[in-house]
Formats: sequence, structure tokens, C-alpha cells
Amino acid sequence: MTFNSLPFILFWIIFTIFFIKDWKPNLKYLLISIFSLFFYGFWKWEYIFIIILSGFIDYFCGKRIYKSSNKKIWLYISLISNLGILFLFKYFSFFIQILNDLGITLNSSIETGYFSILPIGISFYTFQSMSYTIDIYRGELKPTRNFLKFFSYLSLFPQLVAGPIVRARDILSQMSVMKLQSGDELYYGLKLIIYGFFKKMVIADGLAKYVNIAFVRPEYPDSSLYWWSVAISFSIQIYCDFSGYSDIARGLARMYGIHFPLNFNHPYIATSFKDFWGRWHISLSTWFRDYVYIPLGGSKKGKVRSHLNMWITMIISGIWHGGNYTFIIWGTLHALFLSIEREIKLSPPIFVKRIIVLMGVIVSWVYFRAPSFNDANLIVYKMFSFSGSKVSLGNSISFLFLVFIFREIYIGKKLYESKMRKTIFKLEPIWLGVMIILSIYLRGDGDTFIYFQF
Repeated sequence: MTFNSLPFILFWIIFTIFFIKDWKPNLKYLLISIFSLFFYGFWKWEYIFIIILSGFIDYFCGKRIYKSSNKKIWLYISLISNLGILFLFKYFSFFIQILNDLGITLNSSIETGYFSILPIGISFYTFQSMSYTIDIYRGELKPTRNFLKFFSYLSLFPQLVAGPIVRARDILSQMSVMKLQSGDELYYGLKLIIYGFFKKMVIADGLAKYVNIAFVRPEYPDSSLYWWSVAISFSIQIYCDFSGYSDIARGLARMYGIHFPLNFNHPYIATSFKDFWGRWHISLSTWFRDYVYIPLGGSKKGKVRSHLNMWITMIISGIWHGGNYTFIIWGTLHALFLSIEREIKLSPPIFVKRIIVLMGVIVSWVYFRAPSFNDANLIVYKMFSFSGSKVSLGNSISFLFLVFIFREIYIGKKLYESKMRKTIFKLEPIWLGVMIILSIYLRGDGDTFIYFQF
């Protein structure tokens, strides 16, 4: 079930009724686990065995890492098991595709069969589970003795299928006091949920129809204006879709006393590509920083090694999103932008920096979204050919959405920092009511969240 569905609303109501009561710890962890597995199994019940397997492996390995004199072997067992499961279900088909593309087959393609199945959200909970054993190995976390507590953290339904990727050291202690909140905490949680639904159902789903139609036929039309409009529309769509999910997840957790970290911080007003990655999908970018970039040596082993470490990290980040050449190119483009940025020390006005970064991000999103590398190349070529003038109704609507988003992430931010803050807070309930109405009557076609496929 998805957040923007009637089954989830019913599920959410029943879960909330159960958590009006403050249960004893073990019963609370058991209830959270059961509800979360039901939520996850609603797509395909067989998927729950994969997350249960990951949970058992890392719970056991975590205890052995803490007690054993040979900690490294248990860490390796955890990492190999998790990455092996991830490879089997998410990347095996892509691996076969690479072999076929290189011609390393016995005169025929290899059928992937069962292994083409992609369990929803597997990359999110796998990385979350891996961080648990890695932090224990580093001495930053003590393992929990209670499997139900660990599994309720791992499977917690608000962020289970699309993040944020939360760390056990931040969440386990909060699980002990999890219960339905009241007052400001409950209001803040509900506010985040309303914002998230509005971003997803009105803006992201409203744009999805036009974006999807365009990317199905990348050969038409030959118009720079059209394709810039499409690329900008997808940039808005993916931001509102993913940040909308994160808002809902954070709001749901906040209602029950769990504080998830901020996952988006106005990424499209970034003044550098480094700044962008400090604002976009923060839980993933910090995961790669802490568990890939820094262990590789970070920036402490010279300039060349620093660039190499960054390229490796960004390409792996691209691969994390899925088995497709387009994701690799997307990660490579951002690595290139970051390298150029490190070497060229210019200080243009801030608005120029924002335009340069935004254009780079928008172009790279084309590779992220396009069905194939060749399709993406064709679209980017058309974007920079400066030909044609086709503008459709969808493009005009996209422009209006762009104006709205600009207001939300920039002008709105300035207003909150000004003397108008008290007035805005007083009017907030009215604005929230308007968003609820718009989410009901102006909602799009109800596409699933983009990041569910990762």
C-alpha cells in the first residue's frame, strides 16, 4: 500500500488506535513489527522473508562483533550477506545485461527468470541494516539484546520503503518511549503529513502525466523549449515526490515520538554541487560520506586520491539507484561537476552560482529519468540545439508549478526568517486546510512514489 491510498488511511487509523495505549516494551516492539510487516507485505507477501532474513543476520552479527575477538570476520559476514542479497534481487539482471552487451555469452542471452524480481525498498532497509553492524564494529553503538526492538527499528513502516535512511544509534533509544503524542508534537507531525500529501498528490502527480508522455517519445518534438520544460517539470516532480514522501514519513514518526532527520533542505537553491548534496536526500548522501567516502580515505590522501574517492562514491551512489546505465551516467555527471568545482575557484554572484548548479542538476536528471542512455543523449542534444518553439498546455502548467515551487523554497523561506513569522504561524491552520482541500480535489492520477523502485 502507498501513503496516498485508502488502504493506508485505514491502516494508519488502526495503528493509531492501538498506540493510544502505552504498551509494555516487548509487546510494543511486537506490534510495531507486525504492523510494519503487514504494510510491507501488502505489495507482495513473499518480500517480508527478505527483510526478516536481513534482520536476523545483522542482529546476530552485531552481537558477535561486540563480543568476539575477531570482529572483522563477523562484519564481513554481515556486509557480504547484505550486499549479496541486494545483488541477487536488484543487480543480477543488470549484471547479465552487461555480460550480454560485452558479448561474453555462449551465443545466446542468459535468462534472468526469478532474479528479475525487485523487492520494494530493498536498498533502503539494506543500507539501514548495514549501518547497524558497521557502527558496532567502530565502537559507536552497543548492540541491542532484544531482537524485537532491533527488528521494529529496521522495519518501522513510515520510512521502510523510501527512507529517510535512519541510523540505529539515533532511533533505538527513541523506540523505547514510542507512543502517540499530543499537543505541539502531534500538530507538527500532522502538518508535515499534510505538506507531504500536497507535494505528492497535487504537484508531483499533477506533473507526472506530462513528464511520462514526453519520455515515452524522446524523438518528438525537436524543440529546445519543450525539452527544457519537460526536464524542469521532472526536476520539480522528483523533488516534490521524494521530499513529499520524506515529509509524510517524518510526520508519521513524529506523531509517535520518533524524530527522523531532515532529508531535504531546499536543494534547488544550492550555490554549489557540494551544497546540493548537503541538501538533497541528506540521509543517503551522509551514509555514503560516512561509510564509503571517508573509509576510502576521504580528502586526506592528496588531491588525486581525493578526486578518485569522490568519483567512486558518486558512481556507487548512482548504481545504488538501480541496475541501469543511466544511473551510472547520472552519478558520473555529478562526480564530474564536483571535480570541476573543486579545481575552478571562481566567485560569481550568488544568483549566478544558483543558476549554474540548477542547470547542471536539471540536465543530469534527464539521464536519471530517460529509459536509456541513447534517449537521454537525444533529449540533451535537443535541449541545447536551441531549435523549435513547441509549447503545450502541459509546459505552461509546468511553468506555473515552477513559479510556485520557487515561492515555496525561496521566497517562503525568507518570509519565515522575517518579522512576518508570527503572522504566518497564525494563518498556518488556514493554509493547511486549503492544502487538504486541494489534495482531495486537484490530486493527480495517483502514481506510486518514484523512489519505491529503489
